[in-house]
Amino acid sequence: MTAIVYPGTFDPITNGHTDLVKRASRLFDRVIIAVADSKKKQPLFNLDQRQKLCRLVLADLDCVEVRSFSGLVTECVADSGAFAVLRGVRAIADFEYELQMANMNRALQPGFESVFLTPSDHLSYISATLVREIASMGGDISSFVHPAVAEALTQKFAACNHKGEN
Repeated sequence: MTAIVYPGTFDPITNGHTDLVKRASRLFDRVIIAVADSKKKQPLFNLDQRQKLCRLVLADLDCVEVRSFSGLVTECVADSGAFAVLRGVRAIADFEYELQMANMNRALQPGFESVFLTPSDHLSYISATLVREIASMGGDISSFVHPAVAEALTQKFAACNHKGEN
């Protein structure tokens, strides 16, 4: 059984992420979404919320498992029984960074592999950062994320804006 780990903060999970997971599910028996407990990035949603949104968005894919991790990706992959990570590459800048990470991971763990997929053309410009920014200003994000994610963002920013009014 072949498994691949797709690590990231998924803050929030976007249609671009979902596209890569669906495509990876045709290539691998099991796709493990590894949600990073990344306090350094100061995510908008806490770890539990990000995992729940991933599970909800990907519920129709039986071969997908969602878990959390902290620490090195190489350890997460080894713990999961996989041998590779899935990474999305939208542009040359992404590729340069991902190539550096792939080489570092291989230096840390010989035999470690990185599999790169490009997003579908109509999703190539979507990033979680841009989605959060648009949502924070009340913009329409419905074509970039699952409806449950759009609702969670709307609620999160309504709560933040309400706190700011006090």
